[in-house]
Amino acid sequence: MSKMHFYKYQGTGNDFIILDNRNWSYTALTVDRVKNLCDRRFGIGADGLMLLNTRSGFDFEMKYYNSDGRESSMCGNGGRCLVRFAYDLGMHKDEYYFIATDGPHQARIDDDGIVSLKMKNVTGIRDYHNDFILDTGSPHYIKLVTDVMDYEVYRKGMEIRYSSEFSKEGINVNFVEQKKEDEIIVRTYERGVEDETLSCGTGVTASALACYHNELGYNNVRVVTKGGKLRVEFDRVGDNAFENIWLCGPAVKVFEGDIDDQLQAAR
Repeated sequence: MSKMHFYKYQGTGNDFIILDNRNWSYTALTVDRVKNLCDRRFGIGADGLMLLNTRSGFDFEMKYYNSDGRESSMCGNGGRCLVRFAYDLGMHKDEYYFIATDGPHQARIDDDGIVSLKMKNVTGIRDYHNDFILDTGSPHYIKLVTDVMDYEVYRKGMEIRYSSEFSKEGINVNFVEQKKEDEIIVRTYERGVEDETLSCGTGVTASALACYHNELGYNNVRVVTKGGKLRVEFDRVGDNAFENIWLCGPAVKVFEGDIDDQLQAAR
């Protein structure tokens, strides 16, 4: 019986199965296959699955699947975990340069193990019924609330995600409480997972941009999630325009192992 060797990583509780695909062993992953691997009762269990691929001109390529089995848009915490995985494989560099579905990214790891990932520039935030919509590699809905830790994130998030405007393409829904000028708490309902996750990197980034505290110039926003603390640094360069966006936080290996490929695929 064939076995699949996998790695499990997490970034502030956002957890991922990672497969080393540099020899192109995993070219036929089906939706059902990925969904089964991510199942927390019958599979390994994760919010998503990533392949580390080779790509000419880059250190590697990131290919990301949500836990529903479908290939998805950019995942910030996933990108940070994949950088840490590359480091653990022996790719030791001062700066990493990789390609994802939303384009090229830079990343670095500091001496304390903090993985910082440069996100794509953002050139617009849309007002929507006193809430905000923007794209940080994935589409995000931002709603400012009070007492976010007592908020009905699953029910309210699902209502917005499956509302008439967003049901077809889907949207991630973030509920944000402003604690200080430069500190927010974020809880996120993720499309593709169809549940609240402990942290969402692109959602944290989107929330921090929506809650900028310097009108122009450098911003540094501390973000608390249920899975841990992150930091988003960026330059606000104009009306709803942001550059030099960095998502910073821990990313660590949880375990690695083998799973019986044929048996698990046949479930």
